[in-house]
Amino acid sequence: MFNTIISAAELAPELANPNWLVIDCRHDLADTESGRRAYLEAHIPGARFAHMDEDLSGPIIPGTTGRHPLPCVTVMKQLFGHWGISPTTQVVVYDDKRGAIAARLWWMLRFLGHDAVAVLDGGLASWEKAGLPQNTEVKKLNPVNFVAKAQENWINDAMAVDQLRVTPGAVVIDSRTPERYRGEVEPIDPVAGHVPGAINMPFADNWTSEGLLKSPEELRTRFAALPEAEQTTFYCGSGVTACHNILAYAHAGLGNARLYPGSWSDWITDEGREISVA
Repeated sequence: MFNTIISAAELAPELANPNWLVIDCRHDLADTESGRRAYLEAHIPGARFAHMDEDLSGPIIPGTTGRHPLPCVTVMKQLFGHWGISPTTQVVVYDDKRGAIAARLWWMLRFLGHDAVAVLDGGLASWEKAGLPQNTEVKKLNPVNFVAKAQENWINDAMAVDQLRVTPGAVVIDSRTPERYRGEVEPIDPVAGHVPGAINMPFADNWTSEGLLKSPEELRTRFAALPEAEQTTFYCGSGVTACHNILAYAHAGLGNARLYPGSWSDWITDEGREISVA
């Protein structure tokens, strides 16, 4: 079973395996239909497409939710069942951003109790570099009743984060770029800055110079100063790329860190919440 990452070489021989499902998660915030267009042009043979806004996010309520709220458990369960994910299905997710987007679906499946899910290491670029095929083939759906076992304690909401940020022994981590964390720039959300007390660990630091996930040893070194998983909470702009830090944390063998799904875009919906800059 693959439950963190999988290489292109490991995936290629399994494309014809009926108990494997590959899902294309390509997405671009600046052009939300670009992923679907790219998928229709060519994708890993047999892969299905998951749209960030339509499949991997719930309804946005202005002033109440962040930009990519999690779907409710019932909706996630229906989607995964529609895709035919049984308890024995090995799922592989990929994107064209080194796993930064695909990690969201990786996290969602594991949140509902499906451990056999892995992110394609290096994303589509690693598949292309290996000279492996792409086409427009789509695997036939065989819907099942997806059995969900939600890990509710994997989530911390804004109220919990507000407490954890001042709790000794707990750490809240901002996964965005340093300049966004410091509030120097904010290209997406209406307010710049970060959750007071949060430290900055950009998700992009999980990669090697070749765009592959760093080794478990390197990642253990990166996360060495953090407490146990139960006391470690990651967030980002909208709860997507923080999942890549959680993936890296898990690949390091450190357990299942917590996620603040609403993240910064949710935090700033309440003007009464404190913010920090610099």
